[in-house]
Amino acid sequence: MDIIVYSKPQCVQCTATVRALEAKGIAHQVIDLTLDNSAMQSVQSMGYRQAPVVVAGAKHWSGFRPDMISQLA
Repeated sequence: MDIIVYSKPQCVQCTATVRALEAKGIAHQVIDLTLDNSAMQSVQSMGYRQAPVVVAGAKHWSGFRPDMISQLA
């Protein structure tokens, strides 16, 4: 399953999300929303207005969610 973290620079919840994924050994890709306008539009079309947004297969959520990250492990 591909896991994408849509992130912004200096975002505390984004950093926590990426660190939690790394700590559990979960492969993921990080996309900076400030550098990728199409990614920003995609995230907004899903109804999200804050970072991070994590897309893991059919699941997606916003914010630092250790409970959801644990389900991926």
